Amino acid sequence: IWCNEAQERYVIAVEDSKLDEFKAICERERCPYAIVGEASENQDLIVTDAKFGQNPIEIPMDVLLGKPPKTERNTSRNPVPTKQADYSHIDINQAVEYVLRNPTVACKKFLVTIGDRTITGLVARDQMVGPWQVPVADVAVTSSGFNELTGEAMAMGERTPLAVSSGPNSARMALGEAITNLLAADVENMHDIRLSANWMAAANYHNEDSELFDTVQALSTICRELKIAIPVGKDSLSMQTQWDENGHQRQVIAPVSLIVSAFSPVTDVRSTWTPQIRTDKGTSYLVLIDLGEKKNRLGGSCLSQVYKIHDDHTPDLNSSNIITNFFSYIRKLKENINVISYHDRSDGGLLASLCEMAFAGRCGMTVQVNTLGDDPLACLFSEELGAVLQISADELGQATLLADECGLSEYFHVLGEPNNSENIIISNKNSELLNKSRKELEIIWSQPSIQIQSLRDNPESAKQEASLITMNDHQGLINHANYDINNDIAKPYIIKGLRPKVAILREQGVNGQLEMAAAFDRAGFEAIDVHMSDLITKKHELAYFQVLAACGGFSFGDVLGAGNGWASSILFNNELKDQFSAFFNRSEVLALGVCNGCQMMSQLKTIIPGSELWPRFVRNTSEQFEARLVNVKVNASPSLLFDG
Repeated sequence: IWCNEAQERYVIAVEDSKLDEFKAICERERCPYAIVGEASENQDLIVTDAKFGQNPIEIPMDVLLGKPPKTERNTSRNPVPTKQADYSHIDINQAVEYVLRNPTVACKKFLVTIGDRTITGLVARDQMVGPWQVPVADVAVTSSGFNELTGEAMAMGERTPLAVSSGPNSARMALGEAITNLLAADVENMHDIRLSANWMAAANYHNEDSELFDTVQALSTICRELKIAIPVGKDSLSMQTQWDENGHQRQVIAPVSLIVSAFSPVTDVRSTWTPQIRTDKGTSYLVLIDLGEKKNRLGGSCLSQVYKIHDDHTPDLNSSNIITNFFSYIRKLKENINVISYHDRSDGGLLASLCEMAFAGRCGMTVQVNTLGDDPLACLFSEELGAVLQISADELGQATLLADECGLSEYFHVLGEPNNSENIIISNKNSELLNKSRKELEIIWSQPSIQIQSLRDNPESAKQEASLITMNDHQGLINHANYDINNDIAKPYIIKGLRPKVAILREQGVNGQLEMAAAFDRAGFEAIDVHMSDLITKKHELAYFQVLAACGGFSFGDVLGAGNGWASSILFNNELKDQFSAFFNRSEVLALGVCNGCQMMSQLKTIIPGSELWPRFVRNTSEQFEARLVNVKVNASPSLLFDG
């Protein structure tokens, strides 16, 4: 009926008639629970003490839920003089290196590869893009079902550095960034977008309360104009700390910060654009949709940060109309044109966007920025809103006409085209601003990730991974099947009703059972959910099944050796050991172990015939959990899972 989660404690209201069913679920899942009370008609909160027969708490609910006094805050706006900085002393080639190495811009692979990005089996778009698995995706997309093309998209926006100069600007830009990221997915209607707003501020400090008020109001106003709801969020209003250092009072405060998470239904998960430039699609062009309207403001940018320049002239989203027009344009492109690649402009500016697109596609590009503004440095490094699209030469004319229809013609700039030389060449009029190889720039961009990985993991593993960036013959992921993947070999058997029964086996905490069941179902099996507690209570017995599939995902809280714990629960229970041993000794059965289930089965060697040469799973070379897509060649094998 109702539930609440607070600090890892779940409080649930269950109908009295369903209580036995609830208890049975908890016992099957080995989930501890306690019945702590019941709801009553009288408006009192009563806590009883069974030992002493007393009611230590007995108060009317209106004491708790009555109208509390309103909190009143008095604050004032103290205008701070703004200044626009001078960047004329900066060398562009040096700036490229500094900005690409900035942790905000630089590669995050060290972080991405230690998190499992496949949980649920419904992940349609993760961070890693293209054959070389470069973590530059704009949006996360999941399918809404195992047999569905619809799904959900999520993207984030964050412009906290701007808040040092202007909280309202940072809020509008965070919203804009979330939307330009989200639109890489197949979002059909602007009004379908929902936001979660995560606020942080140093309340009661100088004029931070008024800055917070103005920032919240700015986000509220533009969301109302766009008809986008913010149904959920959270706040942390104690973003300051004080301490004494040798008799001196020290204090650090954080600026008003807003993290916007945007969510939306997706019509077709296959239609998600990625930043991977493709050079196998014929002649194509790179186009910038400049939603910053050539203002190229550098305040709060990564460029200003790496050179320690304070600049109050920050980007802003000056009108909701430009976002509405951009959304309309993206929808028209989705419906009429095959956009080859897409990347938003945010951290690091246009320079970073172009480089990341080249890294994902392992190619170069030849680009001109002379139509974007008078200052080439600002053109490359300003973090105004916008997006870069790769459009085929055949469809460029139509893309231009659609931009005019949507009121974006003055923001539509053809920058140049990809090249196969793997050199990134950027010019302004007749002056060459940058001419470096993709390899050199990607190494610079990857350095922070490589360094952190070297310190945290086995440095040799980090070194090997870094070497792939410059390896000329590294093809990345390739897919080649020597059979027709659309040929449903199970169909004739399913029609005849021949569906072998598979026990989708799981232990406490395992979470991979649904995708395992879906995969076996699609392959023609009858999948049945079997918990280890079912075997113990004899609700199910393995003798009933032709296939055993031990699932993956975090048994026993995923402590080290969790698979060993699962195996021990079998080997040290005589009835279970006999049941599993009898199953493995049948000649007509099949068994599969994945992840935790694989670890578990490797520990059952003593009762599995022919498993003498199976490995034990111990600490790996990199000394880290690895979540990577790798190419596997399936050689000739007697295993029924691989034969043919």
